[in-house]
Amino acid sequence: MTDDLGALTEIVSSKTFGAAVTVSVFLLAQRLHRRYPSPITHPLLISSLGIILLLEVLGIEYSRYNHGGELISFLLGPATVALALPLYRRTEEVRRRVVVILTSVGAGAAAAMVVAAGVVRLLGGGPRLVLSMIPKSVTTPIAVEISAIIGGEGALTGVFVVLTGILGAVFGPELLRACGIKDEKAMGLALGTASHGIGTGRALKEGETIGAYSGLAMGLAGVITAILAPLAVIVFGWF
Repeated sequence: MTDDLGALTEIVSSKTFGAAVTVSVFLLAQRLHRRYPSPITHPLLISSLGIILLLEVLGIEYSRYNHGGELISFLLGPATVALALPLYRRTEEVRRRVVVILTSVGAGAAAAMVVAAGVVRLLGGGPRLVLSMIPKSVTTPIAVEISAIIGGEGALTGVFVVLTGILGAVFGPELLRACGIKDEKAMGLALGTASHGIGTGRALKEGETIGAYSGLAMGLAGVITAILAPLAVIVFGWF
């Protein structure tokens, strides 16, 4: 019995287990979304909830499951680099619009920080919660580093980043269309600025142009947020 328990613990702690669970649940979520297409059945949302429920029911610690998550996280690097391919095909087009792109992404990144932190402040959130919320719209590795630098809680920032990305991916394109924004370049910049890599993944499903501009915005937003975040801290420090 002890040997069986030890073997089971070893399996659960292996990288293969976590990766297999993640991929399997995501594939099931995709099938569900294809059968019942709706923003609330988005694969990212359903798979996230499904994995949380599975870990709770089976009593598996997140740290054990995340051994496999680290393997998938490693693959995010090559996947992110691959986003440059559709953008490369539009180099001249981007070069002609560089001022508009920088202005748009800069304004969006600044608004994301100020609005998010302002809402938390108005709702009575403490300084550490505000600081953790500021970099929520940029990709996780950058957001966690920014949070640590300005005095936020990295783990909390990570949660905000994932939630922001999922909400952007689930509701972003529909919300933009409802607001009358149908230009693919504008949609891509908005999704990449507001919901980083997760939103960019959704953008690529919408079309190559939207995906290319979303990938560009995601990278620019990370750099701009890293520059502006300390200034935002000074501003909110006046309250």
